[in-house]
Amino acid sequence: MTTVPTPEALQRRVQQSLSDEQVAQFQRDGAICIRQLLSAEEVALLQSGIDANLAAPSPRAKVASRPDDPGRFFEDFCNWQAIPQFERLIRETPLAPAAQRLMQSPTVRLYHDHVLVKEPGTRQRTPWHQDQPYYNIEGTQNISMWIPVDPVPRPATLEFVAGSHLGPWLMPRTFMDNQAQWFPEGSLQDLPDIEADRSAHRILGWDITPGDVVCFHMLTLHGAGGFEGPGRRRVFSVRFLGDDTRHAPRRWTTSPDFPGLADTLPAGAPMDHPLFPLLVA
Repeated sequence: MTTVPTPEALQRRVQQSLSDEQVAQFQRDGAICIRQLLSAEEVALLQSGIDANLAAPSPRAKVASRPDDPGRFFEDFCNWQAIPQFERLIRETPLAPAAQRLMQSPTVRLYHDHVLVKEPGTRQRTPWHQDQPYYNIEGTQNISMWIPVDPVPRPATLEFVAGSHLGPWLMPRTFMDNQAQWFPEGSLQDLPDIEADRSAHRILGWDITPGDVVCFHMLTLHGAGGFEGPGRRRVFSVRFLGDDTRHAPRRWTTSPDFPGLADTLPAGAPMDHPLFPLLVA
């Protein structure tokens, strides 16, 4: 990426890549795949950022697979201020304008970034879950973008239960031992056992080629299998917030955590804070 594109140029790319039908599908199903939204140059920029993150993880990094897993599932969060490639991707590509169109929001703020890398042979699946109950936000205008820089075959891709974002919040549980450590046990409805009867649900998922961007609402039920390989499954996920999102401090540590935020941003306030820069207004 040698020059910074203008907002008008980015909007033109969004118009070319994202149809009215896809916007309606996102509102209805809570998940879509935008094919080839990112250029090869932008994918290369992102790949270099992920590799830099892997070489120097932040204190927030963790391994989300068991010690006996023959592979490894690495995660890290909130590194856009430390890794220039991430900030450039967030600010200088069609991601935020596409988020604006899908959320149907006048404004777009960054929420956070998240790197997820599964090494070949990783057995650990990503359990079915909604994202928003793990977060410190309330509101309906939000979006996550899941962006692999490696090809991801259908069996290893992120899957979604269509329309689940229109239903209730479901109990968030720890991925490793399925414990309710946030909302009190019984205070939210439990997730259905989707794997026990997949045919009872309309499950969405796509073969992914680098440049494709999977977009989903933070309440859409989603999960993923392990990764056999070959090669890694390197993914960058970036979350954006729309106009109606408000700060919702929790009594527990959210994932990710924003230490000290509740001291400066009151409950119910818009997410107007340097941690969450305004990208589209």
